[in-house]
Amino acid sequence: MRRRLAALALLMMLAAPATAAWAADPLSICLDEDRPPLSAHHKGRPDSGFDVLLAQAIADRMGRPLKIQWFESKLDEDSSPQLEANALLSDGRCSLIGGYALTADSLAKPGVKTARLPDFTGATRDDRRRRVALGELAPTRPYVYAPMTVVLGPKARGRKIGDIGDLAGLRLAVESGSLGDAILMSFDKGRLIDNITHLVPGRHDLLGALDRGDYDATLIDLARFDAHRAAHPDTAIAASGYYYPIGANRGYVGLASDAPLVDAVSKALTDLAAQGKIAEFGKQAGLTYLPPHEPAILGDVWTKIIQR
Repeated sequence: MRRRLAALALLMMLAAPATAAWAADPLSICLDEDRPPLSAHHKGRPDSGFDVLLAQAIADRMGRPLKIQWFESKLDEDSSPQLEANALLSDGRCSLIGGYALTADSLAKPGVKTARLPDFTGATRDDRRRRVALGELAPTRPYVYAPMTVVLGPKARGRKIGDIGDLAGLRLAVESGSLGDAILMSFDKGRLIDNITHLVPGRHDLLGALDRGDYDATLIDLARFDAHRAAHPDTAIAASGYYYPIGANRGYVGLASDAPLVDAVSKALTDLAAQGKIAEFGKQAGLTYLPPHEPAILGDVWTKIIQR
């Protein structure tokens, strides 16, 4: 008996330093530096956003300090958010990416072996040039639903929108290459095409043009409307209340090789959701929070859109 107790005491002594070291190891999460109200990091201002609040709550629940690696995601037709996220994880810049769209396409094994890193805080000239060998991604459980919504300009405010077909006759604007572009262009075999103006992401201000009355409506991610409304309290544009029925959940994504961490974060998300904390964080950040929808991971988006 004494030998067994002594052996147990020795094991506890050996395990204690390892446990303490794990708890002291920061939980490193990559967040987009310019995606309010989800996440924002600007010089001279405190970090803010729904994903910042949630990341801190998860780190606290796991007993680990939080380290945010900020990166810049460019809104253009040549960028690939999936490959950039994978590159950040595979390069060890962080262990998780927050606010990741959970779709079958975004979680599929990359079709290429390497990818470039997006610009990130602390990046060197060499970081901007090199390519990173990619791994396979694994998602946590989702924590928020991110639908597309119709936003109306000043001349169309009050118009009832119950389906995409109700946009007929309105002057529509949409960003080229976006999901909204695919939905509007393919609707009812192209019935709305003649009313659509395409704007170049990063070059044109879609919601600003809508606010000026240049166009009557657009189809855009709900969080982007929330951000515009927060930045322009006197805006003339308005939410229609219509959500396109095909939408994606957002969650965290890590590397498949880091499965224990992914599982632990999913457990933390389950607990926070049960306590109502995640919805509370959305309210604090000015996000129109919608709980995750089934299926947790959206299937073939493009086929679903075309079939409608």
